[in-house]
Amino acid sequence: MTSVPSSLDRQRGQIIRELAFVTRRVGDELHGTAEITPEMHVPGTNVLRTSVLATWADIVAGLLASLVMGPRVPVTLELDVNLYRPAPSAGTVHAVGKVVKVGRSVFVAEFEFTVDGDPIAVGAASFMVAPNPDVHLPPKLSIELPPTPDRLPVPLAERARCERVSPGTALLPHSIEALNASDTINGGLIALAAEEAVLSLAPGDSLSFLGLRYLLGARVGPVIASARLHEGLGRVELRDTGNDNRLTTLATARTFGR
Repeated sequence: MTSVPSSLDRQRGQIIRELAFVTRRVGDELHGTAEITPEMHVPGTNVLRTSVLATWADIVAGLLASLVMGPRVPVTLELDVNLYRPAPSAGTVHAVGKVVKVGRSVFVAEFEFTVDGDPIAVGAASFMVAPNPDVHLPPKLSIELPPTPDRLPVPLAERARCERVSPGTALLPHSIEALNASDTINGGLIALAAEEAVLSLAPGDSLSFLGLRYLLGARVGPVIASARLHEGLGRVELRDTGNDNRLTTLATARTFGR
């Protein structure tokens, strides 16, 4: 008997799908493409968010990890994105992901981004198997994500209901549309909360670097991101307030300082 996906299954990860990232396998690499839209810009600028690049990087590296770790779910341990210059306002983003290491417990991939052939960013990510043995990837998972008609209807932070509640603090609520395969808030949206917390201290700027260390999945929410910024270098703690305020992620960021 064929099971029919529930409405909750169809909603899971919807926000990330609206970034319209398409992937295809090219030999040992995974290539991804997407069009930059104004809804992906840093508020008050015409610059693509670094957290959007981090989300696409997590997708590319995570899909490569699923080839090795499946049917168990890979979870992100660390991810960093380094930009050469502020990202452009429009154009076609092209990502290339490559496997760096396949260990017994850790998988590592690297990636690079170009926009219309111009290099804009590089980075790497590491993964481990989700500790819950009952969580599995879909049996027919493909690492080639097809085109989707879904697009962000409003700016990304508004879509995720991620709010700057005070200088240095951002709040990201729990939502079925924000969850990943392990039923925790998607790492790309955690990156968004970290970015928003830092940029609330540097209005009109954007991030030249974003590094994330994922310590614990955010299962309950809302997530509170608390940032400090000194001479362009930011440090962010992200906590799951609904889960005894546990520390879920540590992030480091650097602004362009324009």
